[in-house]
Amino acid sequence: MTAQDRPRGDGEAALADLAAAPGGLLDLLRVAAVVLDSDGRIALWSPEAERLLGYRAAEALGRNAARLLVDRENRRSAAELFAQVRAGKMWAGVFPVRHKDGGALRVEFRTMGLRDSRGDAYALGLAADEGTVRQLETDLAVSGFLVEQSPVGLAVFDTDLRWALANPALRKMNGLSQERVRGRRLAEMLPHMDTRAIEAAMLHVMETGRPLLDQQTVGRTPADPDHDHAWSESYYRLEDPSGRVLGVAVSVIDVSRRHRATSEISEARERLGLIAEAGVRIGTTLDLRQTAQELADVTVPRLADLAAVDVLDAVVHREPMARVGADGSARFRALAVAAGYPTDAVHAADPVGEIARYDPSRMITRCVREAQPIFVPQVTDEDLRRIARDEAATAVLRKEGVHSYLAAPLIARGSVLGTLSLHRTINDRPFDEQDLTLACELATRAALCIDNARLYARERDAALTLQRSLLSQQPRDLDGLEIASRYLPAVSAAGGDWFDVLSLKDGKVALVVGDVMGKGIHAAAIMGQLRTATRAFAQLDLAPAELLRHLDDITTTLGDSIATCLYAVCDTRSGRCRMSTAGHLPPVLVPPGGQAELLEMPSGAPLGVGGVPFAPAECELSPGTLLALFTDGLVEKRHQSIDVGLRTLLELLSRQQGPLERTCDQVLAALHGAPDDDVALLLARLRAPAPGG
Repeated sequence: MTAQDRPRGDGEAALADLAAAPGGLLDLLRVAAVVLDSDGRIALWSPEAERLLGYRAAEALGRNAARLLVDRENRRSAAELFAQVRAGKMWAGVFPVRHKDGGALRVEFRTMGLRDSRGDAYALGLAADEGTVRQLETDLAVSGFLVEQSPVGLAVFDTDLRWALANPALRKMNGLSQERVRGRRLAEMLPHMDTRAIEAAMLHVMETGRPLLDQQTVGRTPADPDHDHAWSESYYRLEDPSGRVLGVAVSVIDVSRRHRATSEISEARERLGLIAEAGVRIGTTLDLRQTAQELADVTVPRLADLAAVDVLDAVVHREPMARVGADGSARFRALAVAAGYPTDAVHAADPVGEIARYDPSRMITRCVREAQPIFVPQVTDEDLRRIARDEAATAVLRKEGVHSYLAAPLIARGSVLGTLSLHRTINDRPFDEQDLTLACELATRAALCIDNARLYARERDAALTLQRSLLSQQPRDLDGLEIASRYLPAVSAAGGDWFDVLSLKDGKVALVVGDVMGKGIHAAAIMGQLRTATRAFAQLDLAPAELLRHLDDITTTLGDSIATCLYAVCDTRSGRCRMSTAGHLPPVLVPPGGQAELLEMPSGAPLGVGGVPFAPAECELSPGTLLALFTDGLVEKRHQSIDVGLRTLLELLSRQQGPLERTCDQVLAALHGAPDDDVALLLARLRAPAPGG
């Protein structure tokens, strides 16, 4: 058991509590102690004296100090100095002495007179090697100079993490004097710093002895209480020569410029990343509301905590747009709201889908009227009243902490479509000019997508109007045939699909289905011309293949147009059905109680290719037989093979023997919700002959 492990008595404990641990400076100096009696003989000799001068105590005690340690030529001077000390004077200086090995040694002395209880005089000499003393003085001077003159902030904390030293550079950084910080804890003097993290780092270094380098801290000091600064700190454990821990030294460099530059680069990358993301996420469809929602979603939470997109009501109705009314007011329709976190502030925004009329004082009205962004870095109560739609919404925004606001106009092709409104609540940093630039960039990109959606919707409406005006009305049942049909325009764009049921001579019925390649008004116009030509040729009682040849001739004159078509002529009396196809999918035949099957027939070339003959085909229809004609939009999906859709259609038709109207609904419900392409479906079922017919 060591002395440290052994239990201490009360006296030892009291002594340990009273006496502080020794410093290491005297150990560095290796101070020797020598006591001379009144006759100049050596009375006391320390171990350090033996190490310094080479004589053991037995060799030195009782000897005349001058004869033992001083060369002959210096003995007179030594005697004079000894007399002064014995008389009560103190003397300090460097005196040459002789080492036991005969070498000369310059020793720095501190001497003083002593008296014992009998009044006898003694002389005490404290001695150290002059070279050691000079080296230590030099080291201390250099250390002190470096600490005082260093442009790097330097601090020393004791083992209780109390401030022991702060050099001028650090005092300037902190705005605190040495007198104020000495003996104080870090949190007492720098409350706006992350002092817990700093003290944790100091404790770690004291416990492990491993330095921590380039630790980053951001905060504020009394030297500049209104702005954040960044510092790079390095921590080192302080020890004396014996290894005793004295505390922690901290070097501090103000890296605010580097931090700001790094932050600016990071923010620039973040802005570029957000713009790139917006290019991918905004405008994925030509749906007006979805495009607006995509814009709102992109901005939160990376740019704003709350975002709203409002457009002029004329945009939604595809009307000629006017920015504001004659009285300065404007009619808006809210299209999207998004928040970066759960908040009641979303309820203060205009309800999505509803129309709101705002007077000229409201900020988004001013944004549309002036076609300029509105930038309010610090929102006041008066600003909130001009941001919110009413007093209740104002109270909600105030409660949720809206403190910064900006609105960017949605401008496309010279027209103002609406506004993007952004709010900050939990992000305590106000919007700045760079945020405004970014918001305007996002608004400009999104505005073009919104305008494309608006123009597309207007064109789609026109195409649908034209297409529906050209399509036949719901075909009626004809003698011998039960008829049902459905037409669904594509969600993305109306195309040129059509179908027709034509009554011919001698109780025959022509069934037609076709598909013009392309979308929009052009496809609808081509479809109308082909449908009209088909109806005219059908009245000439032409065979299906010959009729398609004439349609092909006409299609080649309609410009760069391609179409597919299936033409079938059913004789309801004989049950004979003749048909021919121009690149169209074959019909499905479902016999009574049997399995549905695709009819095998030559596919032929699409209309408009020219010069390719069309082949005839024929099948027999017994009473109750179902014939299904359709366009590819029914069975083909973007990410699914057409074979999958055809199998599904065959399975559905095999199970359906009820009314054709119900069959149409069930087929469409199973195969399509929102078709990528136009869908035309025409069902015809041969009736049994009437009794006695």
